[in-house]
Amino acid sequence: MDGPHQGESLATAGRPLSAAGAACVFVHGRGATAQGILELREALPTSDLALLAPQAANNTWYPNPFTAPVSMNEPGRSSGLAAIESALAEITANDIPQERVLVLGFSQGACLASEYVARNPARYGGLAVLSGGLIGERVSPEEYSGSLERTPVFLGCSDADPHIPRQRVDESATVFERLNADVTKRLYQGMGHGINQDELAFVSEMINSLAST
Repeated sequence: MDGPHQGESLATAGRPLSAAGAACVFVHGRGATAQGILELREALPTSDLALLAPQAANNTWYPNPFTAPVSMNEPGRSSGLAAIESALAEITANDIPQERVLVLGFSQGACLASEYVARNPARYGGLAVLSGGLIGERVSPEEYSGSLERTPVFLGCSDADPHIPRQRVDESATVFERLNADVTKRLYQGMGHGINQDELAFVSEMINSLAST
């Protein structure tokens, strides 16, 4: 599609796609950058992976809260989903199968990543939703169909995140369970809006498992 994010760069780190056997797509949050979220590689076992991170125009994927009506976040939402699709297409074009690709997002990027995977069900290497959930004024499970074929899905969030309602994390987990994902949900007491060491440890295990996928 010809959306606001399609003219933006795709940041990379780690191994070249031609030399990697697995990959990660990192999706940054509101006000952040692709280069910024790639810094997570310093806390994760990514040395043998190709890392790709799409960049949002003006550092924002969509203008309003993710719980607003979908129409209020277009065309940014759809353009962001297309940016994730393009990153995945570049990976698979280099002979890395999708089942060896982890999609990870934080905050606004986590919402976008979860929405993409839920609407494009197949076997992925994993999905890590860090402080996020499915996009829309309400979650309608009947809008999501297909099978994630036991894709590992991790949802981590504060139990009192100022931007992410706990109910939306619960609803998102339920949708992924209905899509036949292997879901782990962890709510952290009073954490605030961020990423903690327990989440990084769990994501590290997900990355390590890509080698045996």
